[in-house]
Amino acid sequence: MTTAMTTGHTEARAAVVTPGQPHPVELSWGPSRHARRLVTLALAGLAIAVLTRRAEFAAPAAPALLLLAAWRQDRPRSILVSATLTARRMIEGEYAAVRVTVSGYGDLAVELRIDPARAITPGPAGAAGQGGRQDDGPDGDGRPDLPFLANHWGRRQVGVLQITLQDRWGISEGRAAVPLPRIDCYPLPAHQRSRVVLSRLPSRLGEHAARVPGDGSEFAGVRGFIPGDRQRRINWPATTRRGSLQLNTFAAERVQNVVVLADGTADVGSPGATTSDLVHRGAAATVRAYLAARDRVGFIAYRSQASWITPGTGQRQFHRIMDAMLAEPGNSGDRSGISRLPRAALPPGALIIVFSPLLDGRLVETLRDLRGRGFTLLIVDVLNADPGGGQDRFAELARRIWRMEQDAIRFSLRELGIPIVHWDGEQSLDEPLAPYTRRVMVSHR
Repeated sequence: MTTAMTTGHTEARAAVVTPGQPHPVELSWGPSRHARRLVTLALAGLAIAVLTRRAEFAAPAAPALLLLAAWRQDRPRSILVSATLTARRMIEGEYAAVRVTVSGYGDLAVELRIDPARAITPGPAGAAGQGGRQDDGPDGDGRPDLPFLANHWGRRQVGVLQITLQDRWGISEGRAAVPLPRIDCYPLPAHQRSRVVLSRLPSRLGEHAARVPGDGSEFAGVRGFIPGDRQRRINWPATTRRGSLQLNTFAAERVQNVVVLADGTADVGSPGATTSDLVHRGAAATVRAYLAARDRVGFIAYRSQASWITPGTGQRQFHRIMDAMLAEPGNSGDRSGISRLPRAALPPGALIIVFSPLLDGRLVETLRDLRGRGFTLLIVDVLNADPGGGQDRFAELARRIWRMEQDAIRFSLRELGIPIVHWDGEQSLDEPLAPYTRRVMVSHR
């Protein structure tokens, strides 16, 4: 089988196929290109023979007429088609395949191809199975795989499955179009291994060493023995030096509440590396890194309307957050109610990591309000593009004024005690976050 990407005409009515279940699909029959060429050859030969009154010119039309006489009348009106996806959830840049089952076509040859939708590219045959042409004999039920590649994150349709049936001589062909199911393509998370840890953590068991003593595994110091302490923690070398019982102490291990805020109000920059792309890829990396440390992670999607997911743990929380990233933005008519985020989305003492180009004035006011309410914030600036325009003196002056305004916004946020780091989307997130991951970040009251 071979996979082909075409945009040829389809005369059949599109039918919706339930994933995993065979569904009847009507066929639209007509002459193939080969048949039309034969008709043209036959008519040309007969016309020349009539005009020249010479019968030998009609000889080339005889084989064409014989083949056209083999036109079949017992063609199926419909076939059974089942189309399923090997993966409904993907990460951009991954391959998946459409697994197709076609039956009820007798001894005809079947050709399958995908007309891809936006940001979908048909893949090579070896990427995710074998796809293309199916010819398994009477009522074949082979399951060819048509691979495709998801180029960009988002919730989108794969495309349309084009089915073409041909008889033995290629005279007639039947066509049908089947819409393919939808996929959820998650943003490709950036590389991040280190994490920012606050100085004060909530009283919940976790994996971060706190400043208070507890039953953790990280050594904190030595103190005098108090009746009731565990004898197995006695530090015998220190006891020998000081002449009294000394005990090892360990730091308590606590969990951290982290809220990731993704700013989707602006989408500027080169295609594939816009501010929206960097925001969601960086947010996905941060969510994955903190969930791997068994922290409680929440998410806020800041668009025309703010939506949030309360902090949680585990792989299920990761998929909930990724689905929230793919959700369509709400009505952009009313944006007056998002300058102050609700208390339900922000647990006390949480670390708020913001991914934003800082181009929306309401978001800047929201960040100032959060700082005023005592939350600890860290902003990852993803702005990598300047406004376009001409190359004359006035356009350059306008860009200089715009850069000065952006610098003033960032300076005002730093004056409030909000650190800002810049990320270009290509390097690892560990590099801009290094000054805050190498030591404990002081929590604000």
